[in-house]
Amino acid sequence: MAAPFLVPAVAPLTPRTALEALAGPPQRFLASAWPWRSLAYLLTGIVPGSAFAAVLTPVRAMDGPAAVPVSLVVAAVLLTPVARFERWRLRYVDRQPVRGLPGGWWPGWREAGHTLVGLFALWWVDLLVAAAAIGGPAVLILSPVVQPIAPEGEATLAETFAGSAVGLLLVPVAAYTVSAWAGARAAMARAMLVPQEAEVREIARSRARLVDAFDAERRRIERDLHDGAQQRLVALSMKLGLAGLDLPPGSPAALRLDEARELAGQALEELRELIRGVHPQVLADRGLPAAVRDVAGRSPVPARADIALDRRLPERVEAAAYYVACEALANVAKHSGAGSCTVRGRLRGARLVLEVADDGRGGADPAGGTGLTGLADRVAAVGGTLTVDSPCGGPTTVRAEIPCER
Repeated sequence: MAAPFLVPAVAPLTPRTALEALAGPPQRFLASAWPWRSLAYLLTGIVPGSAFAAVLTPVRAMDGPAAVPVSLVVAAVLLTPVARFERWRLRYVDRQPVRGLPGGWWPGWREAGHTLVGLFALWWVDLLVAAAAIGGPAVLILSPVVQPIAPEGEATLAETFAGSAVGLLLVPVAAYTVSAWAGARAAMARAMLVPQEAEVREIARSRARLVDAFDAERRRIERDLHDGAQQRLVALSMKLGLAGLDLPPGSPAALRLDEARELAGQALEELRELIRGVHPQVLADRGLPAAVRDVAGRSPVPARADIALDRRLPERVEAAAYYVACEALANVAKHSGAGSCTVRGRLRGARLVLEVADDGRGGADPAGGTGLTGLADRVAAVGGTLTVDSPCGGPTTVRAEIPCER
């Protein structure tokens, strides 16, 4: 009998927002802190609105046309602190942090509009939802205390405790109601406070930080290989050579030592190739032109490097461009059948344009396992774009454009 398929258990993801928590199992949601966090979010929303209403109460009592300008001045004075408070209290129902005011001391127009709507209208809804959620079940649960019981009526006592039971049953309903409104309110706030383009910029910055960390780790590995394993292999080759001098030429022991020395030399050469692939020293010392000329000189297909730059580029740009050159030349050698190729690089304003062209058969397909998809991902990680022009019959041109701002 065939063995059954085993499905690995997947640990449930921690909800990031109140709305995500609502989608989980009821027992898990009700036992969590999300209903209380949602209630705290609504209660803190009542604070600035009620304070604003209290400040405007004497203003509204003013006679004459000065009431409207004074109201606007009060709203403008409260705008910045209330906007900062809105960002702060969002953490109750949204675990993803929201940064401070992007414009410094004054909020942007979207944030100002959201703050004004909250001051004039939304806090009333928060108050009503919180009051209904707390007051309704509380009154029913406490009905034996707040409602007098007639001494002659058993039915009155039963009705009173039935009301308490109904109040207890309404507690989960109140938790869902509070969390639903708080989650919707927070989703609207995040949409206003953090526009989509800001989130895209943050994703791009985080991706750039990951690339920098990856490049730093590659340089560390290259340094460790160069200073550790490579030096030991060199010392091993020298010791094998010295040991061979003490043996008669042509003896079986001398032949075995020669074979061991040859194997050590091959391992050393492979290690040097690996180090050059991880992060070549010539790239760190002399920059992209020298590194591309070096990799072009080692290409199985005759390659000409034409890299003309008037300055050193940022490290992440040089690393990405070197990666493009290496992978593109490797693809030329493996798949194109070309007789020659050219690597050309120029600065066009604030962008590096790197092209690798060959005279091969063409027809490069990213789905064919030629590494073009990974190449495009590597270039996109530093904010660049990769285009491939490879009609059937050739020629093929791989073009990478990478921004060079520091």
